Amino acid sequence: MATVRIPPPLRSETAGEPEIAASGETVRGVLGDVAARFPALGRQVMSEGEVARFVNVYVGGEDIRTLSGLDTPVEEGTTIILLPAVAGGLD
Repeated sequence: MATVRIPPPLRSETAGEPEIAASGETVRGVLGDVAARFPALGRQVMSEGEVARFVNVYVGGEDIRTLSGLDTPVEEGTTIILLPAVAGGLD
């Protein structure tokens, strides 16, 4: 099992849980497990089979975009962090 950390803006989709355990051999598998159990969270994190444009996913502290994307292997005890991008700027 992997641990998936849920940031505060997405916790309403997990009944307030800051972390959930999920299984899968790759990030795709883990996120699929999460989406199956928390469909609303899955819809926010995934879009058309890919990570949603404004969501960053980290495995072991590294952005999956610099690894193997959704095919990044996930070992037992791995921590995956979901981090929605924050938009904003100066006027």
